[in-house]
Amino acid sequence: MELVKAALAEALRLLRLQAPPTSLQDSGMPTPTRDSPAAPPGLPPTCSPSLVSRGTQTETEVEMEPSPGPPGLSNGPPAPQGGSEEPSGTQSEGGGSSSSGTGSPGGTGSPGILRLVHLPQHTDTARRNSSSSSPSERPRQKLSRKAASSANLLLRSGSTESRWGKDPLSSPGGPGSRRSNYNLEGISVKMFLRGRPITMYIPSGIRSLEELPSGPPPETLSLDWVYGYRGRDSRSNLFVLRSGEVVYFIACVVVLYRPGGGPGGPGGGGQRHYRGHTDCVRCLAVHPDGVRVASGQTAGVDKDGKPLQPVVHVWDSETLLKLQEIGLGAFERGVGALAFSVADQGAFLCVVDDSNEHMLSVWDCSRGSKLAEIKSTNDSVLAVGFSPRDSSCIVTSGKSHVHFWNWSGGAGVPGNGTLTRKQGVFGKYKKPKFIPCFVFLPDGDILTGDSEGNILTWGRSLSDGKTPGRGGAKETYGIVAQAHAHEGSIFALCLRRDGTVLSGGGRDRRLVQWGPGLVALQEAEIPEHFGAVRAIAEGLGSELLVGTTKNALLRGDLAQGFSPVIQGHTDELWGLCTHPFQNRFLTCGHDRQLCLWDGEGHALAWSIDLKETGLCADFHPSGAVVAVGLNTGRWLVLDTETREIVSDFTDGNEQLSVVRYSPDGLYLAIGSHDNMIYIYSVSSDGAKSSRFGRCVGHSSFITHLDWSKDGNFIMSNSGDYEILYWDVAGGCKLLRNRYESRDREWATYTCVLGFHVYGVWPDGSDGTDINSLCRSHNERVVAVADDFCKVHLFQYPCARAKAPSLVYGGHGSHVTSVRFTHNDSHLISLGGKDASIFQWRVLGAGGAGPALATPSRTPSLSPASSLDV
Repeated sequence: MELVKAALAEALRLLRLQAPPTSLQDSGMPTPTRDSPAAPPGLPPTCSPSLVSRGTQTETEVEMEPSPGPPGLSNGPPAPQGGSEEPSGTQSEGGGSSSSGTGSPGGTGSPGILRLVHLPQHTDTARRNSSSSSPSERPRQKLSRKAASSANLLLRSGSTESRWGKDPLSSPGGPGSRRSNYNLEGISVKMFLRGRPITMYIPSGIRSLEELPSGPPPETLSLDWVYGYRGRDSRSNLFVLRSGEVVYFIACVVVLYRPGGGPGGPGGGGQRHYRGHTDCVRCLAVHPDGVRVASGQTAGVDKDGKPLQPVVHVWDSETLLKLQEIGLGAFERGVGALAFSVADQGAFLCVVDDSNEHMLSVWDCSRGSKLAEIKSTNDSVLAVGFSPRDSSCIVTSGKSHVHFWNWSGGAGVPGNGTLTRKQGVFGKYKKPKFIPCFVFLPDGDILTGDSEGNILTWGRSLSDGKTPGRGGAKETYGIVAQAHAHEGSIFALCLRRDGTVLSGGGRDRRLVQWGPGLVALQEAEIPEHFGAVRAIAEGLGSELLVGTTKNALLRGDLAQGFSPVIQGHTDELWGLCTHPFQNRFLTCGHDRQLCLWDGEGHALAWSIDLKETGLCADFHPSGAVVAVGLNTGRWLVLDTETREIVSDFTDGNEQLSVVRYSPDGLYLAIGSHDNMIYIYSVSSDGAKSSRFGRCVGHSSFITHLDWSKDGNFIMSNSGDYEILYWDVAGGCKLLRNRYESRDREWATYTCVLGFHVYGVWPDGSDGTDINSLCRSHNERVVAVADDFCKVHLFQYPCARAKAPSLVYGGHGSHVTSVRFTHNDSHLISLGGKDASIFQWRVLGAGGAGPALATPSRTPSLSPASSLDV
């Protein structure tokens, strides 16, 4: 220990000393002159580090040797012209070895220049200037050099011009500081993901990290429009309020949509949003007053993995204020169905949860207290409702059952109420597998729609001793009529104001109006590409609103037909790009649909079937074509006007994760899961492409990439957290001296790893917490899509650890992508499994505006002056 302490003390002392000029002359080395290159940032003028690599960044040693000029590091400042080069492996900023290269001819060179040497394990490597040391002194000198290495990592200096006259100051951090957040302070910063170091070089114009902006951005987001409707796997999801607004839900948002103009026309209607839920909404019920709404959410987990409890919100649709929170901690898994009572002006609320027993409970709406609860059935429950004539009668239906419940309130004392069940008996009629819907008729009878396509009429009759079933109800229901209405299941029934009934079919997609005695009066068929009928609501006059299983909301009537007013995807979304000069954007996903959206008219401009899963897309700068990457290694170029495929290529057989045109439109870069970036030359109109080269060097799949503003270079991220830079115009070469790219300006910034955005990463991140990132065009803010259903807004540059952000919820699944529109007036975000598209209005920035002052750029060094290792 004494030897170690002495070695450390000696090393720190030597670091503070300037070597006298005579020592340089005696050693035969050239003396630094006024015209000599400056020393690298953070190092004394007569010393430069020699990196001895042992395979990872955290296993490096820096050896102090006399040198007249800046070192040439693959992970550091460039070497002067004429410096010696030795073969070595190339390390990425993520710390992993990515490729190997050979040095320039002539391994001798002038003395004092940095050499990169691989240090074999279990073998002592001879170092220059150590031949005069005796064997007994070498361990001591090695310790001294290691101490010097540790101290050097914490050196701090000012601008390049002032570093000649400054002595290096050692940090009290000691040798263990090599794994701190800051490495070669003043030159680079380091962060760790899953224990892997990621080094990022500080632009030369930034003298101190304290100069960078702190605090959340002045810009804010306001939810402007939600595209999509959850019809594929939910029921009780479409109603019309007293105000004429249509209420439905998707993800964690309940949407209040006011139709206007023509169906789906530009400027038609508007949206308001209730955003009080913390997880996906599963069902709705509207109070008899037509103003209050009850919405039930599913259970979920927070970002720490802790379970979130399902709950029912009762809220005012005029003010969007929550009035009551019902059942927090009382439900399991989620809320499957709910209904307000009608006969007593909505005093009670019935809820069925998604537990194994499908607990049925009745609640006092004004107090939020539970009045009665009972185990319903182990089979799924799909619908629940109060009789409009008698609130003591509740009906549930679902898998192979119709249950009639008699509820006694227990004098309004919480928990004293009782529920008794009488099971519906099918008798001579075939028992269906599912009964998804029912409706009460004015005369008290009940109509049920089932999976056999039949509408059954259930009539009330007095109970007697021979009546099968259980319970003490005074009356029971029996089937009095049957009508075959549809081919396949009946998904929806709706009682109209004139007393007629509408039924919506699944397989046949027919919408049929029935008169007394179940006589068919009129019908219409929903186009196949919209899917089957999921829900029906009666609008103003003869207008009808129809929700479909392909997440579309249609508006029209039986005579004139239906047109879409709301459309959306039906499966997980990943691909997103915005138009270069119009308020339009394009999306694609696992439903194999490629959709172009009009952000001003809030409507679908067009969609085509890709036949394969689309994962990424990008517009050509001209806007005339768009490239789309698929999950098979195939990519297409489509004309945005004719929707025709003008190019069709395949690169590899693995999925493509990113496609990106250069700012001038001359190149197209395609990042694949086969670890390669394919570069194509592109014609001026974008219609023709030809292979230009490949960027080979990543050790994992490509996740993100960006082009430089001059269109010559690429920055890329990979699945193992590498940050690599490529000279595309120079032949798709890997830039092994990443230090030289620190001042390069990027046309876009979507890479999730880099100095300008490393502050977006939360503490304890595992490297998958951030799915997407996008810098605004005016370079004011950065939007981030995370794995916890949130959208974040940070200031740009975001280069301070634990940077604060504005957080916005609403998505019910991992947010897969975010992009700003061409003028930064809006931000688009995609939900993953919830298949939702959110259009956020950017407030406080005035849309496009002057960019933030960016760090000054230093002149690029010539290729001959960089150390190619």
